[in-house]
Amino acid sequence: MEQNYRPGEIAYIIIRNPHAQGVAQVQQAAIVHHPENPNKLALFLHDNYYPLTDEFAIFPTEDEAEAAYQEAFGSVENGEYHG
Repeated sequence: MEQNYRPGEIAYIIIRNPHAQGVAQVQQAAIVHHPENPNKLALFLHDNYYPLTDEFAIFPTEDEAEAAYQEAFGSVENGEYHG
């Protein structure tokens, strides 16, 4: 997965709120070198580093992330939210 990304790139992920698992949103994250292992990449988000793994749905553009979010969770505006 890491070969698709370079340090300094911006990516968009769908992330759940750890305090309210029914709440998810699209967030911008930076691709960076992991501070504890400079040979690995990480997502930098909310002042935290997250290993770049398949556990995250990572998208190159906000539009792609928003489309995936709508497909997975529906739209609040249309009354179809399933978060």
